[in-house]
Amino acid sequence: MIGLVLAAGAGRRLRPYTDTLPKALVPVDGETTVLDLTLGNFAEVGLTDVAVVIGYCGEAIVERKSALEKKYGVKLHLVDNDKAETWNNAYSLWCARDIIKEGVILANGDTVHPVSVEKTLLAARGKGQKIILALDTVKQLADEEMKVIVDPAKGVQRITKLMDPATASGEYIGVTLIEPEAAADLADALKTTFEKDPDLYYEDGYQELVNRGFTIDTAPIGDVKWVEIDNHDDLNKARGIACQY
Repeated sequence: MIGLVLAAGAGRRLRPYTDTLPKALVPVDGETTVLDLTLGNFAEVGLTDVAVVIGYCGEAIVERKSALEKKYGVKLHLVDNDKAETWNNAYSLWCARDIIKEGVILANGDTVHPVSVEKTLLAARGKGQKIILALDTVKQLADEEMKVIVDPAKGVQRITKLMDPATASGEYIGVTLIEPEAAADLADALKTTFEKDPDLYYEDGYQELVNRGFTIDTAPIGDVKWVEIDNHDDLNKARGIACQY
C-alpha cells in the first residue's frame, strides 16, 4: 500500500497565496505546508512510496521533490493531470488509476488532519472492505460539507454536498483507504463520472459505485481537529490546528 495525494487544484479562493503555488504548498505552520503534514502522516504509518497528482503550478512540487523525499524518507512519484485548471477532481483521481492498483491511502491536498486518521483507516481493514472513507460523525454540519448517509448494514448510501445536513451520518474528510481489488471498478466509475460532467467530484464517482451496488464502508475518526482549506477563513483555522500536530 502506498500514499496518494491529490495536489493538482488551483485553489483560486486562496489567492494571492496560490498565484504561484498549488494549494497543497500553502504554508499552514511556519514553512510547513499541507503536503508536508500529509507526507509526515504517511511516513509515520509506514508508507514509504507516495504518488502526488500535480497540475496547477506543478513545477513548484517538482522543484521540492528531492527535498521532500529526503525530509520524510519517502519516494515520490509525480502524476500529471493535464486538465487540472479546467476539470474537477474526479478526473484528477482517475489520472492515478494505475497507482490505485497497488492499494492506497488517498488524501486530498487541502486537508489538514492528524495521523490518527490514517491509523484509524488501517485499523479498520481486514473485514472484506474494499474502500473505507474517513468519516467525521462529531462535527456540526452545514451546506458546504461533503455529507454522507451510512446504512450500518450496507455502508454508504449517499455522498454529496447537496443534502440536508440533518439527514447525514457525518462528513467525509477527504481521506480514503482503497484496496487494490477496488481499483478497476473505481477507475470505471470515475471515467463515467467525468465523462458525464467534467466539473464533478471524485466523491460523485464514489456515488456512481454505490449506485452500481458496490459497497463503500466508513471508519469514524472520533473527535479530532481537522479542516479542509477552501478559503482564507479555513486557512486561518488550519494554522491554528497544524501547530498542534
